[in-house]
Amino acid sequence: MASGRPVTTGELTKELGLSVRTVQRYRREGWISPVLVAQGQHARWDIDQVKEQLRVMAEKFRDAAGREQAPRPVRRGR
Repeated sequence: MASGRPVTTGELTKELGLSVRTVQRYRREGWISPVLVAQGQHARWDIDQVKEQLRVMAEKFRDAAGREQAPRPVRRGR
């Protein structure tokens, strides 16, 4: 879905298969960051950028622990 346009948090969660709460927690922890924060703190995201941020985050956790220790995302029901 990476169309180049910023997407809403809802669109991001659908694309990544994560819950809104997980995205909010990752943002609060500084692991991911939006490309734009609109009035009222509404975030807009670049999907490819977030995927890269998550890859880097997972790599850091693996390196720090010597094995995969990245926080487990809350998967949405299928």
